[in-house]
Amino acid sequence: MDRLVYTAMSGLKARMASQAAIANNIANASTTGFRADRVNFERMMLKGQPLDTRAPATAEVIDADRRAGAIMSTGRPLDIAVQSDSWMAVQATDGTEAYTRRGDLNVAASGVLETGDGFPVMGSGGPITIPPHEKIMISEDGTVSIVPPGAAPGTDPQIIDKIKLASTEGSDTVKGLDNLLHVRGGGVLPGDMEARVQSGSLEQSNVNLTQALVDMIENQRGYEVQANLLKEARQMDEGGASLMRLPG
Repeated sequence: MDRLVYTAMSGLKARMASQAAIANNIANASTTGFRADRVNFERMMLKGQPLDTRAPATAEVIDADRRAGAIMSTGRPLDIAVQSDSWMAVQATDGTEAYTRRGDLNVAASGVLETGDGFPVMGSGGPITIPPHEKIMISEDGTVSIVPPGAAPGTDPQIIDKIKLASTEGSDTVKGLDNLLHVRGGGVLPGDMEARVQSGSLEQSNVNLTQALVDMIENQRGYEVQANLLKEARQMDEGGASLMRLPG
């Protein structure tokens, strides 16, 4: 009896964790550069009597789906789509370097170049700061240039900095709760000199909305199975208690 209850409870907990991840994916189906969470179900084997007969289920977000999303042209100078498998370096809220594919950039009131979700974009020496400008451009290799206010026609653009584009090849990285990619255990990724960006374009979320809805339905059915197991265990327990109350 205890085994049935224990298995059902762990199954319910795992299904709830999976449902939260699927809901997060659906909520971000239209978020620029979003990478879908990947959930892994495992069966934990407990050792020792009488635990070796129990196999509770677990579910955890183990990483993000690394497949690229579709590229959409916007014509906006500060929109960039990172090509190949490279990632754009940003400063996370704790001050460490993290990585994103979100390329809807803006210049904050302070002059800092940041992503659409507010993370400062990293350059060769830290967050990139943009001075007053008449025009701003981002070249294929990530170089940020401006035309100063009042510049004469034909004036060459002034190079400000170069966006750090990093490669994950050979590094252990993991997606954090902030939707950024982090080096597991800390550290930074090496710059990728071959990385390129497509200016005037944005990479869309790689969430397959149809598949996510199917996953949600299947997960809900799994939850109902575990709930029915728990209900059955309760009925069996009540039946056994009733028998114990019968007069001898």
